[in-house]
Amino acid sequence: MPPRTIRGVEAVKDLEDFQPDRKTNDEIVDTMSEYGSMLGGDGPEHGPIKRPKKGKMVTDMKWTMLAACALFAACEQGTEITVSGDAAKQVHRPRFEISSDSVFDAGSIPTYKGSHDEIYAHIDRNLDQHLANLQRWVRQPSISAQNNGISEMAGMLRDDLLAIGFAEAELVPTDGHPGVFAHYDAGAEKTLVVYMMYDVQPVNPQDWLVPPFAGELVEHELGTVLMARGATNQKGPQRALLNALESIISVTGSLPVNLIVLAEGEEELGSPHFPQIIEKYKDRLMAADGVFFPINSQNRAGDMRMILGVKGIIYMELEARGGPHGGPVDHEVHGSLKANIDSPVWRLVQALASMTTPDGNTILIDGYYDKVQPPPAEDMPLINSMLASADEEKAMRALGIERWIDGQTMQEAQMDYLYNPTLNINGIWAGYTGEGTKTILPHMATAKVDSRLPPGLDPDAMMALIRTHLDKHGFTDITIRQMSGYPASQTSLDSELVQVAISVFNKYGAPPSVEPRIGGSAPFYVFTDILQLPMVFTGIGHGNGAHGPNEIMVIYPKEGSKIAGLARMEKGYVDILHALAGQ
Repeated sequence: MPPRTIRGVEAVKDLEDFQPDRKTNDEIVDTMSEYGSMLGGDGPEHGPIKRPKKGKMVTDMKWTMLAACALFAACEQGTEITVSGDAAKQVHRPRFEISSDSVFDAGSIPTYKGSHDEIYAHIDRNLDQHLANLQRWVRQPSISAQNNGISEMAGMLRDDLLAIGFAEAELVPTDGHPGVFAHYDAGAEKTLVVYMMYDVQPVNPQDWLVPPFAGELVEHELGTVLMARGATNQKGPQRALLNALESIISVTGSLPVNLIVLAEGEEELGSPHFPQIIEKYKDRLMAADGVFFPINSQNRAGDMRMILGVKGIIYMELEARGGPHGGPVDHEVHGSLKANIDSPVWRLVQALASMTTPDGNTILIDGYYDKVQPPPAEDMPLINSMLASADEEKAMRALGIERWIDGQTMQEAQMDYLYNPTLNINGIWAGYTGEGTKTILPHMATAKVDSRLPPGLDPDAMMALIRTHLDKHGFTDITIRQMSGYPASQTSLDSELVQVAISVFNKYGAPPSVEPRIGGSAPFYVFTDILQLPMVFTGIGHGNGAHGPNEIMVIYPKEGSKIAGLARMEKGYVDILHALAGQ
């Protein structure tokens, strides 16, 4: 049998074949360290190469093979991996400076002076029924990932809109779950699009204090809360808005603005078919003045937060399987056979590791940072306001961490969060992960990966860079399955809808902290990019536990709390609609 070749060096079969050319261990170690540095292998992350006792000749076979591997960077599966400049050059994430000391003060926006006492009174009188509407919604499961209750919830939303007084309300077929479109023509000057999502996340009932779809009221440290899946994300605030519409129409006979409701049932799946809904009604939507997404924006202390944008995202699965390049093809094999058979699990691990620095914090994919944009001048007062009110110790405690990446300051961490892309492993699995032992060599391994994209980074272009990187580094066999992807979305602070919302919050004694964007993602680009409409997602009220167990929305806050209860939430929505109409 011929000797194994490692990057052109034949591994010796017998100790006698190896002639060290009279080099001492010190000389060999120095040579290895030189090559290790070139390959990114010398430094605190990797650990030093341990040297044998000084002066002793290298005669141990294991040391010989270690030297060969270090010198020539053998590839696990026999596929040569080219070490390009990526590993040798220093790659730095973009850094951004604060270019202004100006601080935005939401309190400087004139307070909305309107008062609609008859409508407020109608809300108060009918609050029990309004709460029952919320409970009816959260009692209807609508788990998009499992197609559980989706058609029933879509039908419930359509029927409720018709009952409120929308002359036009219909289900919208897509290649996935149906959407809902509705139009209320008030004969008004302004038209507002209301975006809704009627789907929710899956649940683990055993983790909940109450059944997740029972819609129960629970006494909580914040007051009396509705505890259910969808209570705050997003059925609670959305149905609260519809309650407000009912009260306006009951008292005045119409709405102050024309309304278009556009709802999807796949937001929790990444909104893969939402553009199909947009396309069907594109001409009508483009005539609107803005888009509003009702959400609970108060924190536990009652402070308001308003977000003007979101990052984009690409979400994918990376998979390594056995095949002509090595590894078992159809099924796992005995773990002892790793002596002879390549491992798809190690293959995937190495592919993932090639894309970032060892700490996972800096992306090494060529071109990934090239189109990252610095903060525009409009953002600087917002950033300064965020930093002025930030409590670093409290933020870390809430996240359960003791430091930011790379030992960053709060300012550096905030700028990275807002303006730089990420590459994150959501989950990785292969082989046996149960209790006890089972020695196998798996035939496949899979990882779920996402990348959050700030403005300027196109999802398709970033996917192409990832594919090019893997191919360039010898991982042509790694399969990529893109599961979702869309670009970032941004609305200007100066847009009328933003100014209107701030003026209403000032009326309620809750001037918001306004942030240019969050690091999370939502498919709002369909409004801001495709339709060229400003979008605001906000509202007074508080909820927490979205995506997790014991999700809540506050209905009756405890005495002395600044949090808005259900009645106050609905009155806030009444004011936003009238303020937009100039009434």
